[in-house]
Amino acid sequence: MSLHILRCPSAVPPEGAPPSPEYDGRAPFSRQGTAAERTGSERLSLAITASIVLLPFLALALAVWLLWGRLIHPVDVLLAAVLYTVTGLGVTVGFHRGLTHGSYRAVRPLRTALAVAGSMSFQGDVIGWVAIHRRHHAFTDRPGDPHSPYRYGTSVCGQLWGLADAHVGWLFRNDPTSAALPHTRLRSRGGTPIAPDLLADRDIRAVCRAFPALCVLTLALPFAVGWLIGGSWVSALTALLGAGLVRIALLHHVTWSVNSLCHVIGERPFRTRRHDRATNLWPLALVSFGESRHNLHHADPTCARHGVDRGQLDPSAAVIRFFERLGWAWDVRWPTPDRIAARRV
Repeated sequence: MSLHILRCPSAVPPEGAPPSPEYDGRAPFSRQGTAAERTGSERLSLAITASIVLLPFLALALAVWLLWGRLIHPVDVLLAAVLYTVTGLGVTVGFHRGLTHGSYRAVRPLRTALAVAGSMSFQGDVIGWVAIHRRHHAFTDRPGDPHSPYRYGTSVCGQLWGLADAHVGWLFRNDPTSAALPHTRLRSRGGTPIAPDLLADRDIRAVCRAFPALCVLTLALPFAVGWLIGGSWVSALTALLGAGLVRIALLHHVTWSVNSLCHVIGERPFRTRRHDRATNLWPLALVSFGESRHNLHHADPTCARHGVDRGQLDPSAAVIRFFERLGWAWDVRWPTPDRIAARRV
């Protein structure tokens, strides 16, 4: 899940490709990309990434100070919850289960609306996001995975460095992924595109190009609502802080926790491919809209429901079911008893 403008120098092998014979599941990955190799455009991309990662986090600290001073109001919390839900479901239902894995098919307006909502999460343009996640599934927890917590090996020190890298460090590494150049020319540059289906979709290309404007919109909305309700610059700025920057920061870290924690901590009731250590981490289930049921997802990536056992919350699956009942989604790949049993440990 990325904030980079992305490229892919070579084709990615199919998802079922065997791991490199020299990798034993314990050794550190080979190092790729150094700061010295960065071009001017890559350094600019890195600076933008740093701003997007750090500014919401700093805003969180400022929000705590403002809350202490009683300047955060219930409307800010409510607006933050609404925008968190809309943009979060745009990522999980739209970017992830729909566009990345094809867990369902949707009418064009819904497909586009979900792509817009996901883009407003500040997690990167839709084509780049999908390409990185497809690469993650192609190389899960082995060399080639863009954000594996096992990158530095399985020693205690290696795991700590790996968790930090899988959570946020990978965003700053010179390790481009996608064949798409979203904001310039949407074409491949050497090798086969990872997301040719999205490159061929004019609606998704339009959403991809609109990513900078959607980033502005996701901050302008809380500012405008705060101004309309409170009638002052103070109310507008506190809404921007709480329902804009802090909301973005929280969703960022929940999403990144699926990359990091959900490959190290939790249960593994389902079989995955060799070296794939995806887990289920129940404390994150609600705030991640079901994405932290990560073990089943890696055992059956196209399944529309990730929480398949009794009592497992999966709000994203509930939303897909709702769309299906309205007739807006179809060909949904729901789990069946046989399908689940075949993957159970």
